[in-house]
Amino acid sequence: MEAQSQMSEQIARDVGPDGIDVAYECLGAPEAPPVLLIMGLGAQMIGWDTGFCRQLAAHGLRVIRFDNRDVGRSTHAHRPYRLQDMAADAAGLLDTLRIDSAHVVGASMGGQIAQLMALDFAARVRTLTSVMSSTGNLLVGLPRLRAIRALAQKPPKTREQMMDHAVEMFRVIGSPAYPHDEQDLRERAALSFDRGFDVDGARRQVLAMITSGDRTRRLKSVRAPTLVIHGAQDPMCAVSGGRATAKAIPGAQLAVIDGMGHNLPPGLWSKLADLICAHAWQTESRHAA
Repeated sequence: MEAQSQMSEQIARDVGPDGIDVAYECLGAPEAPPVLLIMGLGAQMIGWDTGFCRQLAAHGLRVIRFDNRDVGRSTHAHRPYRLQDMAADAAGLLDTLRIDSAHVVGASMGGQIAQLMALDFAARVRTLTSVMSSTGNLLVGLPRLRAIRALAQKPPKTREQMMDHAVEMFRVIGSPAYPHDEQDLRERAALSFDRGFDVDGARRQVLAMITSGDRTRRLKSVRAPTLVIHGAQDPMCAVSGGRATAKAIPGAQLAVIDGMGHNLPPGLWSKLADLICAHAWQTESRHAA
């Protein structure tokens, strides 16, 4: 069967225990090993750039990206919840797509959700890749003062403000060795605004992270082959968060990338895709043997 070359947004209904709507897109051959991409705080699935998704698909994987609850075109909850509920959403999306298990990749808050999938839905996770994330221990992965100040800014209210905010934010948290094109940032921010920007939703996600606790002890029971990727210059989640994650999970591999901050810049797509896909295919090959 030919690989699906274009991503087309769809809505999955009645997903997971809470029966929410989840906006998602797929790319790659339907029969290929699936990789589920989970984005971070307040970020929509388009945070996984289509160009990066194409690189993953070129490695022979079926790529699935989706909007977490409270962002974009998925259900906006209007009530408190925990990261465990968001992990159940992700597992529920796999149910909807009739996928028994997937290679699960999460970035930032998405890495925390992915970790919980590996704990609470272990049979659904072929491999775990935790990117620029942490364990929930408040003593590791601490943001730098400039990142805290950037987060504390008044949230944008208009489309133009959203674009300006994105540029300013990534000047603070972006990768110093891999500059991001500002016009691209503005266009992505405008699209995010159009798709469904929700300040209150982001606040509920922050509360979900705070109330979900420290996973360090539980992470010792993760059995999925695990890769931890972190930027050496991450100002939003210090590299100590990635190191603590790798230390907590038995057998986890740690890749610390010089010059990487708290984003996924185009200059790193090839390296990141190579790491993620080599990790996935190592497990696929082992199971096929």
